[in-house]
Amino acid sequence: MVLPAPNLDDRKFQDLVDEAKRLIPRYCPEWTNHNLSDPGVALIELFAWMSEMILFRLNQVPDRLFVHFLNLVGIEPFPPSVARADLTFWLSSALEQPVTVPAGTQVSTPGEVDRHAIVFTTTRQLTVAPPVLEAAVTERAGSEQFLPVTDELRYEGGSVTCFPSDPVTPGDALYLGFTDSVAGYMLRISVQASAQGIGVDPRNPPLAWEVWSGEAWIRCNVYEDSTGGLNRQGILTLLVPLAHEPLTLGGTRGYWLRCRLLAPASGQPTYQTSPQLRSVNVVAIGGTASAEHAMTVAQESIGRSDGRPGQSFTVAHSPVLPRRPGETVRVIDLDGAADWTEVADFTESGSRDQHFVLDSSTGIVTFGPRVRYADGTVVQRGAVPRDGAEILMTSYRHGGGADGNVGAGTLTILGTTIPFIERVANLRPATGGVDAETVDDAKLRGPMTIRSGQRAVTAGDFERLTREASTEVARARCLAASQRGGPVRVLVVPNVRTAPEVHKLDDYALSEPLLRQIQAHLDERRLIGSAVEVGTPYYQGISVAALLRAAPGRPATLVRQRTIDALARYLNPLTGGPDGEGWPFDADLNTATLSQLLESIEGVDRVDEVLLFEYDLRTRRRLGAAKDVIQLDAHSLFLSADHQVVVR
Repeated sequence: MVLPAPNLDDRKFQDLVDEAKRLIPRYCPEWTNHNLSDPGVALIELFAWMSEMILFRLNQVPDRLFVHFLNLVGIEPFPPSVARADLTFWLSSALEQPVTVPAGTQVSTPGEVDRHAIVFTTTRQLTVAPPVLEAAVTERAGSEQFLPVTDELRYEGGSVTCFPSDPVTPGDALYLGFTDSVAGYMLRISVQASAQGIGVDPRNPPLAWEVWSGEAWIRCNVYEDSTGGLNRQGILTLLVPLAHEPLTLGGTRGYWLRCRLLAPASGQPTYQTSPQLRSVNVVAIGGTASAEHAMTVAQESIGRSDGRPGQSFTVAHSPVLPRRPGETVRVIDLDGAADWTEVADFTESGSRDQHFVLDSSTGIVTFGPRVRYADGTVVQRGAVPRDGAEILMTSYRHGGGADGNVGAGTLTILGTTIPFIERVANLRPATGGVDAETVDDAKLRGPMTIRSGQRAVTAGDFERLTREASTEVARARCLAASQRGGPVRVLVVPNVRTAPEVHKLDDYALSEPLLRQIQAHLDERRLIGSAVEVGTPYYQGISVAALLRAAPGRPATLVRQRTIDALARYLNPLTGGPDGEGWPFDADLNTATLSQLLESIEGVDRVDEVLLFEYDLRTRRRLGAAKDVIQLDAHSLFLSADHQVVVR
């Protein structure tokens, strides 16, 4: 991609004259007459006129100066980032043998007349095997003592008290242990129970199904529950997260799924006595695999070598995504086939090193050039394929961009038929797709990179390098180490492509690929001995209660919706704040500021009252009494929550 260059020097005649006059007191303090009649000033104007002519001529060749200079120092536009999604494959029925979905399986959106289908490709093989339930235990809240109940569930006539405390206490749990991991599985749990768990709302039981991820218990998504809170015969359908690690409980090591009793929410009824289970049967009816917005090209011939140094070849599809093991250039000549190694540049390459450079944006493969130095020596940087050698790409992936951020339930078309797979869908929206860096952004980034270098020393360096690590990074904040020798904390706000009105807390979680990419980028550039922790800000939920009066003739419903939308945009990490570029760190919120915002909304005649409430984004409840000012910590940002707006 060619970068159009701006003016290299935009100073004019008067700018040069003024600059020269400002330097007179420093270099010639005895010169005090700066009027136009002074001969010295006339010489200054003459030199300014000549300098302006030189600058004019200099700016006639911007493309060959500015752009080539940026390319020489290795500053190129970032290629697009790929969107990623979890695809859930449903089996035609619960089977007794494993079902495999191969890596590289393509799933797309339905094609439209005016738009091509968006294709996603699975990144790993998915094998759905029948789960084997080997153990079951119960636990009293906080006791860490586990009572085996495997036999009671396994043999007919047994009965298991799910929550053994008397009375039942939040934290009581039932654990089901499997011999192998069920990570990503869609599980169907058939339950035989007796209606003993009185007091609970069968449509809204305070239960959480969780699995052990290796570091913490994480929630499963419940898609169906016809058991009435484990009170009758029915079916539970759960989607297990992609992380599921073994754990030893009560002397038994297994992969555990637990049902935990939660503290009831406000107004939510809970159990007065524990439900009783007679049997539990678990089968797999599907599985989940990670996929990315990309298509894989198998072995592709890109040309033949003519034996000259510095030759280039172009792949058929671009942009090319970051290479994985096995994705490289293969050179076939009379001596056989050899896989060459990709490098960032040829600076460290010797004449026998089989190196190549691949530009991800353009798909151009370049081999080593021959460089002549000032003393007359000629050095070959990187080996050159022999004359007549065939150049192949073993495989590569292409795609990416914001088009891949498709909504939930849109990836439904299987590219090939897979035995025993009935259907497929993405249960959540795809995220992470970002278009290639624009030319204007590259022009701004280039001078800053050259000026500050590629080392993370100051807080500003960490923030700049974090933003450069990926186009998926929207904002970054660096916090100094809290104690001597402690880690430097970098808080990252990812790009969220949906409208601010529908943003949720989970939208701002960092994906594992993005987290690894940022950590690797900073690790290469940090000072020796310094440690870096990458995380997210604490998102402080804000709930606003407002009493407004609508202007005459304006529908109250319309004014209320405009108000809620304006609050969602203003109290947002990406679009909020006074300048609309994201709520600032360390900036507090007060009712006076919000009153001014609400008064500016079309259709609002008067703001009678505004109240602020802190809001827990997990439990979805207001915290404490109303406040006039809510203060923000250095590591926090505001995020809009549920608002109560009354329009008279």
